[in-house]
Amino acid sequence: MMKKKMLAIAAIALGLLGVSCSSDDGPPVANVTIETIGLENLTGGSTYQGWLIVDGQPVPTNRFTNPTGTINLTVLASDLENATDFVLTVEPVGDTDNIPSDAKILTGSFNGSNSATLNFAPVVADLTSTAGQFFLATPTDDVADNDEFGVWFMDGSAAGLTLPTLAAGWKYEGWVDFGNITVSTGTFSAVDARDDANFFSGSGGMIPDFPGEDFLVLPSQIPLTGLAFPASVASKRVFITVEPFGDNDPAPFFIEPLSGTAGITTGPANPVSMISNTAMPSGRATRPN
Repeated sequence: MMKKKMLAIAAIALGLLGVSCSSDDGPPVANVTIETIGLENLTGGSTYQGWLIVDGQPVPTNRFTNPTGTINLTVLASDLENATDFVLTVEPVGDTDNIPSDAKILTGSFNGSNSATLNFAPVVADLTSTAGQFFLATPTDDVADNDEFGVWFMDGSAAGLTLPTLAAGWKYEGWVDFGNITVSTGTFSAVDARDDANFFSGSGGMIPDFPGEDFLVLPSQIPLTGLAFPASVASKRVFITVEPFGDNDPAPFFIEPLSGTAGITTGPANPVSMISNTAMPSGRATRPN
């Protein structure tokens, strides 16, 4: 009799222990699986972060930097079941606020199913119709024979770029690859207005109302090493990127709609046509059946 009583007490104790462990485990979780095409590793400190949209509000998932292969993001099962959309953002260097940045890079709707096709165009821009040209010139000084030291995205005296308007959180940026270092010509939103930087301009001339840069003078307050000024753009690769504005990463982002290689001739009469790259990232978010 005593033996039966001890067994009964042990069974009750084990039952109570099982309930306790179950309670400590917390609410059920599940994985939303992400597979992407065209995204590249983020190496400058910025991160990707996924967001479920539940009742119109963003619910954060894990951050990651390497989009290769299948990414499993763990979330509350109830949030995943009730999610209507999935959004992927680029979060800036040092970000810890767990609020979505404006730089949404992919988005898609579940539409009542267990998968969402993720697209770039709805949250950034449609890059299927772009064109561009530039010429070498140095309009910011009054020297007549040094035009190889500047690049301007112009068609004569008009805009040289055909680019769609970007969504909030994104800007275009021009670049020159000098071989051992790639230097920005400045970020911009409009193709027919000055960009956000003319750090290396000369004096005695004027800054055109278009994106571009003269690489004539290196100000002492700019910590740029590895490039002697004035810096010739002749025969150098020139390109435009779509940048998550505010990502605090000084390197070019990998989305590159236009590129071209400068020649050795200069001036508006010798424009260089740029090659369009219409590829845009895409992907799929999948939740359990």
